[in-house]
Amino acid sequence: MSMERAEKLHVVALENGVFFMLSLTFAPVLARCRVQVNTSVEAGCPRGGSRFGCLGVRSFGEVRGRFGDVLGTFWGRFRGRLRGLTLWRCPVRNAIRRFLTWLGGLAFLYLVVMGIVLFVMTRKKEVPKQTILELDLEREVVEYVPDDPLAKATGTNRLALHQVTMALERAENDPRVVGLVAKLGAAKHGFGTLQELRDAIVRFRQKGKFAVAFSETFGEFSNGLGVYYLATAFDEIWMQPSGDLSLAGLYLETMFLRGSLDKLGVKPRMDHRKEYKNAMNMLTEKSMTPAHREAMTKIMDGIFGQFVAGVASARKLSVEEVRAAIEKGPILGKEALAAKFVDQLGYHDECYAAAKKRAQGAELLYLHKYTDRTEMLHQKGKRVALIYGVGPVTRGKSSFDAMDGSTTLGAATVAAGFRAAIEDKEVKAIVFRVNSPGGSYVASDVIWQEVERAKKAGKKVVVSMGDVAGSGGYFVAMAADKIVAQPGTITGSIGVVGGKLVPTELWEKLGLSFDEVHIGQNAGFFSMNHDYNESEWGRLQAWLDRIYEDFTGKVAQGRKLDLARVQQLAKGRIWTGEDAKTLGLIDEVGGLHTALALSKKLAGIPDGEDVDLKVFPRDKGPIVQIIDKLRHKDPDNSDKEGGAIEVRLEVLDAAHKAVRQGQTWLGTSSGVLTMPLGEFAF
Repeated sequence: MSMERAEKLHVVALENGVFFMLSLTFAPVLARCRVQVNTSVEAGCPRGGSRFGCLGVRSFGEVRGRFGDVLGTFWGRFRGRLRGLTLWRCPVRNAIRRFLTWLGGLAFLYLVVMGIVLFVMTRKKEVPKQTILELDLEREVVEYVPDDPLAKATGTNRLALHQVTMALERAENDPRVVGLVAKLGAAKHGFGTLQELRDAIVRFRQKGKFAVAFSETFGEFSNGLGVYYLATAFDEIWMQPSGDLSLAGLYLETMFLRGSLDKLGVKPRMDHRKEYKNAMNMLTEKSMTPAHREAMTKIMDGIFGQFVAGVASARKLSVEEVRAAIEKGPILGKEALAAKFVDQLGYHDECYAAAKKRAQGAELLYLHKYTDRTEMLHQKGKRVALIYGVGPVTRGKSSFDAMDGSTTLGAATVAAGFRAAIEDKEVKAIVFRVNSPGGSYVASDVIWQEVERAKKAGKKVVVSMGDVAGSGGYFVAMAADKIVAQPGTITGSIGVVGGKLVPTELWEKLGLSFDEVHIGQNAGFFSMNHDYNESEWGRLQAWLDRIYEDFTGKVAQGRKLDLARVQQLAKGRIWTGEDAKTLGLIDEVGGLHTALALSKKLAGIPDGEDVDLKVFPRDKGPIVQIIDKLRHKDPDNSDKEGGAIEVRLEVLDAAHKAVRQGQTWLGTSSGVLTMPLGEFAF
């Protein structure tokens, strides 16, 4: 049966069904008009009669047109049927007319009401003439939330860093906005995120607008270094009278599992390139190696130095005064006030009332509501693509865990974003936002190649690093035209680690045994129940050497550094963004704001001209995404593959996290370009 014929039959069925129901409704009227209405199957129809002969109706003609024409032609056809009744002057015609008029009136009224409701719902409310923006930083600020219906539905409590900084940038020059008040809490953030938020708040204040921070306490029996560092970006700091300033220095520690593995009978068989690549040390050592301690001490000195300098500058204190106060910490509430670390001791309502007093008649408005009610920046002009690379580097598509907000940097998704940006003739430059501890070497190389392709296509590529961009996270960034990182970004870790754990003694203690057959002298290379033989160990060394040589060679190529120099800086060592700039591993210090300005400069876009900043791969829109998911729609070809981000809803989230952490600890993860992250949350 042809598609057109099938659609015609659907039209016939619809019209016949409606007319049949109306005939039953008006059966008494038809009876008075002496028109027999017989719905019994046994009654039958006279031979040669029309399809509706049993209803006392003459020939209605052939149904024409497609299903889409039904709404436009239904009344005309139905009126024709009414004229075909045996008794033309029968009251049934007027009765049905009245019924359809009443039904049509209801339908029209429904459309009018729905139109009004949609207009009210979608109409943007006005921003008050005097507005104090309100920001809740008790909630965690994440790198980004994918533009996916499920991600949005479950991520209502998460603030996206890009949205916060862009909204503050928009408010800088908005005469309706007079100030900002924020509630700070115990949410943990990386130092790069804290510095990006601080930069945005400082720029806001430089336009002559006030900013007030309130916190119940800066660390309730926990380190308050990070949240207080953020608070110093505001010109006025309030703390609840019962609160304290929990500053007592900086303490970084690493857990080592080697002793436990020895007791269990699990033997770590791993190696790395080179001595500073400490990702495997927690499995192979019982304490820090000299290289490990050296690198961690350097990182700690850099982060703490940035903290002290930032606090001293913001609070108009000397570096010595700040260090002396921290040496005596934690600092009690009244002590913090006397030492000028806070400006006021008061409660939430008192702080907010004081903020309103600074701008008489001003109204509070949440920052995300302000975003909804005003036209944001970077919506028009020459196009700049923004591509996110967030989370451990993996092969395949990027994923987002809607329960805990964690993400993976899928090579297929990021590569699709680059391909789309390369093909889009409107795109003048690409900003690649990287916040990743690394992972798969092969996946990292896929993204490196796409960056190279973008440059060859004439698209300027600027990388903006977040909290961390180390190992594989640096691999995907190193080919860019320019690299921008915060002073506290953790980057570098140019090295590789690999191997396995062999639990044969543990199996013996548990009474488990394994036997095998094999072909090839290196067949047991990947088996956890088989230690490396001499030949297999040699292959592991060759494999590590090959990856390390490729990594360092591409760093030298991308950063335009001598290979010998790169090999001195590499060795798996991590650096702060501040040190990385001095060493030539990055170009500029700053955040996404700085990276966007640099991309405009490289693309020849005037500094005062706005741009159209679009996220790639492009969003299909929530309705299309839902329909595609319901239909399990697949892409037409590989050029369109990999663009979507897979959003997961982990019901057994705690168990899932435990498994993932266990895989990291036991070395069963596929990522050989990776680095530990646990030490760097503030």
